[in-house]
Amino acid sequence: MNYSIKELIGSGGWRFEHHRAVVGLDLGSRASKGVLLTSRRIYTALIPTGLYMQETADELLKKLLRLARVKRADLGYIVGTGYGRISLSFDDVPFEVVTEISCHAMGAHALYPSTRTIIDIGGQDSKAIKVDVDTGKVVDFVMNDKCAAGTGQFLEKAAVLLGLTLDELGAFSLNATDPAQISSQCVVFAESEMISLRAKGAKVNDSGAVANIAAGIHYSAARRVRNLLGRVGLEPGLLFTGGVSNNPGMRRILEELIGSPFTETTFDMIHAGALGAAVYATLHAGRQRAAEDNEHEFRGVDLLQVTELIERRQEAFVDPKNDDVKVGYLCTYTPLELLNAAGVKHARLFKAGNPDTVAAGERFTQSVFCDFSKSCIGAFQEGGDPLYKAIDKVYNFHTCASMKRASEVLEQFVPVKLLNLPKLRDSKASRKFFRDEIVAFRDDLEQLTGRKISESALRGQIDLYDKLRQQLKKFSELRLRSHPPLSGSEFLELARAYYYVPAEELLPLYQDVYRQLSALPDRGESGKLRLMIAGSIVADGDRRLLEIIEKELGLQVVVEDHCTGLKPFYHTMIDGLDPFQTLADGYLDQAPCARMKSLAANVEFSGRLAREYAVDGVLYVHMKFCSCYGVGKKGFLDHFQSLELPVLEISSDYSESDHGQLKTRIEAFVEVLKAKRSKNREPHAIDA
Repeated sequence: MNYSIKELIGSGGWRFEHHRAVVGLDLGSRASKGVLLTSRRIYTALIPTGLYMQETADELLKKLLRLARVKRADLGYIVGTGYGRISLSFDDVPFEVVTEISCHAMGAHALYPSTRTIIDIGGQDSKAIKVDVDTGKVVDFVMNDKCAAGTGQFLEKAAVLLGLTLDELGAFSLNATDPAQISSQCVVFAESEMISLRAKGAKVNDSGAVANIAAGIHYSAARRVRNLLGRVGLEPGLLFTGGVSNNPGMRRILEELIGSPFTETTFDMIHAGALGAAVYATLHAGRQRAAEDNEHEFRGVDLLQVTELIERRQEAFVDPKNDDVKVGYLCTYTPLELLNAAGVKHARLFKAGNPDTVAAGERFTQSVFCDFSKSCIGAFQEGGDPLYKAIDKVYNFHTCASMKRASEVLEQFVPVKLLNLPKLRDSKASRKFFRDEIVAFRDDLEQLTGRKISESALRGQIDLYDKLRQQLKKFSELRLRSHPPLSGSEFLELARAYYYVPAEELLPLYQDVYRQLSALPDRGESGKLRLMIAGSIVADGDRRLLEIIEKELGLQVVVEDHCTGLKPFYHTMIDGLDPFQTLADGYLDQAPCARMKSLAANVEFSGRLAREYAVDGVLYVHMKFCSCYGVGKKGFLDHFQSLELPVLEISSDYSESDHGQLKTRIEAFVEVLKAKRSKNREPHAIDA
């Protein structure tokens, strides 16, 4: 199809002038949409998404060029968006990718500038987007999290079960007299309900039964979408975009549940994302992409030596010729000072699993356990990791129900000692209780090794580990600079060494690396957005988010509020006359775990870190089914928002198929942060 811009927008005037034709390509999971903009017309095309995204994009582009009678050589710019954008490349035309969330906002704004809120429902996801009416930029957004409920895929599957086409499903729902009750928010369970309802309807053998089921399906999906909208807020100027926007049943039921009508449109809003991409192409046209900073050349400090040392120590740990007692531990509350004083080799068991490891662990747990606890079990059950096979005994502290259960299961594979933590962190009784647990820990180590642990040796280890923690805090403080000399990934690598490398060997390496990093000049403002990651454990090997943030998007993580980042190293241990009480007080005061601090105290500390490191935004990341950080997330989100800090919540696991969705969500969040930073830097009037 093709539209006259003047006919679409009336006398409002088109604000996105360009000298050459531009193209926006929106490659969705089911259908791919294209828009070609000339100075006067909008040309649209729609084709099914094929197996290979580049081939689909090439076919779509040819169709657009043929429709508009434009030569490929005459194109000024192409912007790709949607599910398949990361696979696209065009060598002969300037090209960029933009998240579909930003493109839907811009496409809606270009034609209907009064739009403030968008509901976008596509094949695999649904989104609620708040739009700045002045710029068309995203102010806030929420999208479904790896669940098909409330998406086009859900409706498509329902149509097949009812023997209807997708178009017929929406039309049938309009004729319902008594919509069926489909209570489940889960596609799998909803499918069972539909099958049961269909069986009952077959006895009646009339279209009314099918219409009622079709309406029930739409209500079930619409309720899920309404919940998303409730999280970003509803303002006048509501627009429906995406493929499902053409479904009359969903449109009517959403309007009923929301209590507000959608803006009536002449333009087919299935093309909203492609139109927004084309508008972005007009904004990008003629610009040259700025060369990225070569950070490694700037720093000249090679942190590969840290990684190599970790690998050498792990190899020595698993060497069968090494007959030292080898201990594994799971929690940062474990006093490493005691392990070192006992003369045992020790390593933290915090490797991230993969889907196979998680599945192996789930044989012993419920599915609602987090992937980290399942991975801890799966690593021993599979027996493929030499580090885990070498362990003689595991120590753990009861921090949450999942990890307590994991400790009990591990006893099938290796001896385990589970120690307790006090419920009330600040009382004198709690301090004494934890001191007694640490003494019991010492007694168990002495029995395991056959050697006594002297108080003088323990004091020496307390001093040594306190120096290590202080050094890690100093590493992090280098990121207070406006142009940090190390990335978030590199800080996590330095912290990872703390859990694998003997302290006496690690301290001089830390000191040498710090001398090199601190001697580098501060180059001033880098221009990069500064982010904090807060929440659940970021395990060894779980670097997907950091790679997207720092390597793919060129941002910087400057601080972490989780138990494998800065958090355990933030506080200094105060030495006293009794080394066991020193350890008890020191580890309770560091409080790296949400289970061991009140929610208010955790939230306050997290906000303090964010302010101290002058972050632009926060990624609050919690493992799926995490009872500590998942349940308490609202307190964190509310506190960050009270500090006027944008926050993106991400529920994570160890699956390997959600890279595209994660990147999309982070890219859209980045657009929000950039818009906020730009607005904050606008000149303000000064009173005379």
